[in-house]
Amino acid sequence: MSLGFTEILLIFIAILLLFGAKRIPELVKAIARASHEYKKAKEMIKKESEEIINDDTQTTNTANKQQTIDIKAEEKKDN
Repeated sequence: MSLGFTEILLIFIAILLLFGAKRIPELVKAIARASHEYKKAKEMIKKESEEIINDDTQTTNTANKQQTIDIKAEEKKDN
C-alpha cells in the first residue's frame, strides 16, 4: 500500500494548517535530530552486544583450553 500524490498533498496541507509555515522547519529539524539520536543509540547497542558476545566466546574458549590441559595432565598421571 503506497501513498499517491493526492494523499501526500492532503497530509502536507493538514500539517500546514496545524503547525503553520513558520513551525515546519523547526519540526523537521527536531525529527532529524531524533532520527540521528536513534541511529546513534542503535549502533551503540549493536556494538556493545557484539563485545559481550566476543567476551563470552573468549571466556568459553579459555575454559575449554583449560579443560583440555587438565584432561591431558590426568592422562599423564594415569600412564
